[in-house]
Amino acid sequence: MNSVSPSAVQYVGGVGVVCQDDTLQREETKRPQQPQLVDPGGGSGFGKRQGTDVGGEPDEVDKLKTKLMSAWNNVKYGWSVKSKTTFNKSSPVTVMGHSYLLNSEDEVERFRRAFVSRLWLTYRREFPQLEGSTLTTDCGWGCMLRSGQMLLAQGLLLHLLPRDWSWPDAQQFADVDFEALRPRSPSRAGGVPIPSFGYSSSSRTPTTPQKTSMPGGTALNHTQKKRPESGRDRQAEPLHRRVVAWFGDEPPAPFGVHQLVELGKMVAHILRKAVAKTSEVHNLAVYVAQDCTVYKKDVVHLCDQSLNQSISDPEPSGPGWKSVIILVPVRLGGDSLNPSYIKCVRNILRLECCIGIIGGKPKHSLFFIGCQDEQLLYLDPHYCQGVVDVTQDNFPLESFHCSSPRKMPFSRMDPSCTIGFYAKNKKDFESLCSAVCVALSSPEEKYPIFTFVEGQAQDYGLVGHSSSYPHYDTSPTPGPAHMLPQGKLSRSNNIGSSDDFVFL
Repeated sequence: MNSVSPSAVQYVGGVGVVCQDDTLQREETKRPQQPQLVDPGGGSGFGKRQGTDVGGEPDEVDKLKTKLMSAWNNVKYGWSVKSKTTFNKSSPVTVMGHSYLLNSEDEVERFRRAFVSRLWLTYRREFPQLEGSTLTTDCGWGCMLRSGQMLLAQGLLLHLLPRDWSWPDAQQFADVDFEALRPRSPSRAGGVPIPSFGYSSSSRTPTTPQKTSMPGGTALNHTQKKRPESGRDRQAEPLHRRVVAWFGDEPPAPFGVHQLVELGKMVAHILRKAVAKTSEVHNLAVYVAQDCTVYKKDVVHLCDQSLNQSISDPEPSGPGWKSVIILVPVRLGGDSLNPSYIKCVRNILRLECCIGIIGGKPKHSLFFIGCQDEQLLYLDPHYCQGVVDVTQDNFPLESFHCSSPRKMPFSRMDPSCTIGFYAKNKKDFESLCSAVCVALSSPEEKYPIFTFVEGQAQDYGLVGHSSSYPHYDTSPTPGPAHMLPQGKLSRSNNIGSSDDFVFL
């Protein structure tokens, strides 16, 4: 068993490093660091981008290599195999803090709506060229950014829409099959078929809603079954559409790839900077924990606007408390996941204040949104879709919602991950602290995943590294730190695995 404490992990240059002593940390601190670029082949480079001419523009060889690699990635990630995911109907499945026992048509329908309503942000192709490169797709290198986008999107949905909001058009999805079965069932025939989700992963076009027979011969028609909240959810559609547009793949979108690649190398800090930079989102802050510790007084200083009120401006400019997204980068083991942390991760995913986990399998980023038994439920960004012009009125929303639930065992989870939480007000923040502390207590593991402490980071000698204030720059050196793949612009790059992710 790996007995690595999450608190012993330091994030140097954006990569989780287990510090055996102070020597490693001092050496990393003294070493001059340049903005680092992600290499889809697994390497990394420092200093200026290679493979460019004197004027700083990529040469023709690099342009050709970029086009060929992009074309290959578009093909590689542009198709998916339809498969059936099975769920245990005897134990609850959790999605974003809500549990569903799939033994009745009402629960099946609730789970269906909850899953389809999550925003699904994937690879895109043919978007406007990224500044400083010839890239028009993020296939093969942008999966970590996409997972981060999905976590932020969930926080924005909670910030702007009712907590129990669901997408009214989720009922259109009726084509992808999955089943609920009794555990250790000798035959699938004894399982209860779950209504299909209505969106073909091969054709990517809506299909005709179908009636599905439930036990007792009851037919469930997804287009005719209405909920009391459906009218309210329909009225909230402009806000839903606005949130999706914020993640559009074009330069002006505040949380699109074009903006995020310019803001840093660690995804948690990229999201913090993006929210602080935009004027589109109001009354929301992002706090990033450091050294697996949430300093509660730092969160209060970030959110309590009365403490930040200027003496010369006695009139408050807004609400007294900002809503907050709390991001906690952790490492749950050494080379692999420490099994003693599984119970804590499961407990965290069952909290309503949890907005998901940016994680994945080794070198393969995923966004975890729930769990059942020993399985994680996730959204996968590794599917390449054409760009959508979100500036058009009534642009199509179907490609931003997933119809295929996918699961994987906890044992395959990469130990590096970032956990997200949302608190709407001060009372919610206090409840969050209490609920998370209970979820983190585990008799099997003496080291908690992370901790809440009173006071500020500066009380512990971390003033220069505090991530709770927007004015602190967490880049290793002054100036922009890009997250573009260096291999796209380098002559000497050896193309290897393009699914690497190291920045959390």
